[in-house]
Amino acid sequence: MSLHDDSLEFAAEAEASALPPWRVLVVDDDPEVHEVTHLVLGGFRFEQRPLQLRSALSAREALELLRHDDDIAVILLDVVMESDQAGLDLVRRIREELGNSFVRIVLRTGQPGQAPEHEVIAGYDINDYKEKTELTAQRLATTLYAALRAYRDMRTIEAHRRGLERVIRASSEVFSRQNPREFASAVLEQLSELVGVEHGALCCRVDAPRHASAQRFAVQAATGEFRRFLRDDAAERLPAPVAASLRQAWQERRHVFGAGHYVLHFADSHARESLLYVGESWNLSALDCKLVEIFCTNVSIAFENLHLNEELFASQLDMVHLLAGAAETRSQETANHAKRVGLLAEMLGRAHGMDESAARLLRFAAPLHDIGKIGIPDAILNKPGAHSAEEERVMRTHAELGARLLGGSGRPLLRLAAEIAHTHHENWDGSGYPRGLAGTDIPLSGRITMVADVFDALGSRRCYKHAWDSTEIRAHLVQLRARKFDPYLVDLLLQRWEEALQLREQWPD
Repeated sequence: MSLHDDSLEFAAEAEASALPPWRVLVVDDDPEVHEVTHLVLGGFRFEQRPLQLRSALSAREALELLRHDDDIAVILLDVVMESDQAGLDLVRRIREELGNSFVRIVLRTGQPGQAPEHEVIAGYDINDYKEKTELTAQRLATTLYAALRAYRDMRTIEAHRRGLERVIRASSEVFSRQNPREFASAVLEQLSELVGVEHGALCCRVDAPRHASAQRFAVQAATGEFRRFLRDDAAERLPAPVAASLRQAWQERRHVFGAGHYVLHFADSHARESLLYVGESWNLSALDCKLVEIFCTNVSIAFENLHLNEELFASQLDMVHLLAGAAETRSQETANHAKRVGLLAEMLGRAHGMDESAARLLRFAAPLHDIGKIGIPDAILNKPGAHSAEEERVMRTHAELGARLLGGSGRPLLRLAAEIAHTHHENWDGSGYPRGLAGTDIPLSGRITMVADVFDALGSRRCYKHAWDSTEIRAHLVQLRARKFDPYLVDLLLQRWEEALQLREQWPD
């Protein structure tokens, strides 16, 4: 095998490579050794990359240099320097104190009797042992070639390991997002963290069926320069070659890597599709391509799970609406009362500091607050006028009936609805039912729903009362603030009074 076959060049006049050089440290107390090494290796190349030779005249000097430079590929190390064991001591400190397991250490000794090869190889973490007398120019080059190949392979393995760790972290972050817009944003953010994005990225939803003659790629989420394209058609706003890549990725249902950009295609089992565009002037290394492919596989799984969760949640909502409608119909109230209570509860939840997902869940659970009325006889439920003491006792059982009806579910939505059904008649001062809870012992969901329910019910006509005007409702809430109602929630509602009144106009009885 020739030197050129082994990717070695000794042409002193060869052009300097644009690639970063391999860094080699020569550690020897003999200045002549440094001069000869520099002379012999002056034109050395491995994988089209030259060497950068650094020198240290003692183990102490070498250790200090290594403390500040962890990208030394090879050390050509003498044994006997400031002490008979200076080189061997340095090996231990490199591996143990500095924790550097990557640098390849070639021991070069002019006194093999003081450091026998079999003892050194067995007792020290070195990669080669050479006597200086045997290191001809050819053998030194061959030794260095083997050492650099090992260093390259170890760094490649480490880069893959770290890349996979980044993919796992990025994938975990994506899997944690349940909202479609949050999901798209998380994918963009994590891809940027994974391999870097120069100008930004965007995620599109395809707004046309496959048989349509034209497609609209609506931008759902974006980072960097592409934020200004939100809700626009990406095919109209991006350059023609990029628009062509979008269409190709969608038509062929695959990732497309174009000149200076790429488009990733995602779809679930129901043929809902999204495209993720990243560019421009951005190049993927071979490792980056592998990491992106793994990340895309994970994103595809997350994309499918997201839509499965949405379908499950939609099924739960269908059941919620049916149950709430049944309860309202039996008590001769309108379905829009339940809807308004949910919207008011969501508004108060957000005002109180709930995060987006918790407030959204409250919106869908609160309409079931009176589901227990299904178990109340019609004669009591729809009686005009006041209830007798016995009728009131029966009427109050609807709170526990609702909690039992919903409490057997393991779904978060129905568990929350059960909590609301059970606690939305508990009063701030402890005078409510069914358990006489007071203050913050009453779950926040129950306290919020009580305020929302009373506000809306007072403004609605019932078989036993007329509809109150907004002034009467406001006065009632203020009067019972800190007695029936959580005072802070009353204040929050008063601050958003017009918004609350608008909900009634938007969803009238």
